[in-house]
Amino acid sequence: MANLTPQRHYWIFVADPHHYHWDTLFVKGKEMWHGAGSRADANRALKQVRKGDRVLCYHSAPERSLYALAEVTRDPYPDPQDEERRNLVADLRAFERLPRQVSLAEMRENRALRTVKFLKNVRLIISPITEAEYQEILRMAGIVPTPGIPLP
Repeated sequence: MANLTPQRHYWIFVADPHHYHWDTLFVKGKEMWHGAGSRADANRALKQVRKGDRVLCYHSAPERSLYALAEVTRDPYPDPQDEERRNLVADLRAFERLPRQVSLAEMRENRALRTVKFLKNVRLIISPITEAEYQEILRMAGIVPTPGIPLP
């Protein structure tokens, strides 16, 4: 029998805090994320994102740290502002700010995160991470599992 429950995936989405600060998502609660723009690599990655996936929100320079958690509320779709309909967007819902931001340097020092694509190429706008890497990052941010209660 086929598994009817879709598997959740985990991502790092990057924003330049001078152009889009993740606090904006928390003020609005839910928002269309235009972060991929016309970057081919980001649009390819966005095609794999699905409703229900978890997103670690990262601020690029000067902060260079993970800031918050969000959830994808709709499968990616063509950017309504793109007349050629080539670029994708995703709707995100604010989930929670991390109790403690996790810096790029801290992530690079953690051996459990050594295979994260983003750490090998910080120019990526969207980077997949495994569930184990996601849980390790949450631990680093101060979110620890409680028996019987799933992590956000």
